[in-house]
Amino acid sequence: MLTKEYRIAMPLTVDEYHIGQLYMIARHSNEQSQGGDGVEVVVNRECTEDEENMSDNHKAFLKEREKHTKGQFTEKRVHLSSRLPYWLQAVTPRVFYITEKSYNFYPLTITEYTCSFLPKFRVEIYTKFENNNGSTENVFKVPEEEYASVTIDHMDIAFDELSNPKHYKEDEDPKFFKSSKTNRGPLMEGWRETDKPIMCSYKLVHTSFEVWGFQTKTEDFIHRCIRDVLLLGHRQAFTWVDQWYDMDMAAVREYEKKSQEETNQKVLADTEQIPEVPEKQEEFTKDLSEID
Repeated sequence: MLTKEYRIAMPLTVDEYHIGQLYMIARHSNEQSQGGDGVEVVVNRECTEDEENMSDNHKAFLKEREKHTKGQFTEKRVHLSSRLPYWLQAVTPRVFYITEKSYNFYPLTITEYTCSFLPKFRVEIYTKFENNNGSTENVFKVPEEEYASVTIDHMDIAFDELSNPKHYKEDEDPKFFKSSKTNRGPLMEGWRETDKPIMCSYKLVHTSFEVWGFQTKTEDFIHRCIRDVLLLGHRQAFTWVDQWYDMDMAAVREYEKKSQEETNQKVLADTEQIPEVPEKQEEFTKDLSEID
């Protein structure tokens, strides 16, 4: 198992990002879904911190909340048949999806990814949101002897480069974006030390693929994909702020519902039209949905 902690600062408050996160996930999933690939929403319902399928670790993590209100559980299928790198396409079925289960008890979330075809594959993500620039050490209270081996990645949504140039859009670049509604941006060098407000998404990510000969390469590949998803998604959450800033929870939930219906139609419409495996495909299109 390979574990890393990602810290992603944003020029927002934790309360603001509660709306922004939901808007970003719904819109991003919709935009990335097409031709049988993308994110199918299977379940979206309220949940409690004592859900039957939760592990003891999940329940212990959620007990840290100050307010024990209901959360939101989602189960999704991330269809990836034509988007896997060639070396993975060779050993996976033509119709391939990863199951995502997420418990959102904002400002704490838990997300896990599994695949029935690859029983040794598992990704588990614990998230905390705090109103600071990433300065809290060991926010997940990992035992010190374990935490010493965890890589800490301080991500910069403005100056870290996207790995795939085709995902770059100038109007989604925080170095150039100026919000008309909040007057925030563009983000300048050193913004994480000077800009206010500021918050941080802390993410503890465990990846596991315990298959001899594939483990190291696959776990490292998964982390690279996750980092790309985090960078793109958080850039979009900020640069789309003028679209979601005036929404309340009811409005963003309605937007989420409509977007999920559209996304499901896109994904399910072409599930019988299974694409041919290309001769070579080195890129893994980034559309894991709930890596918020």
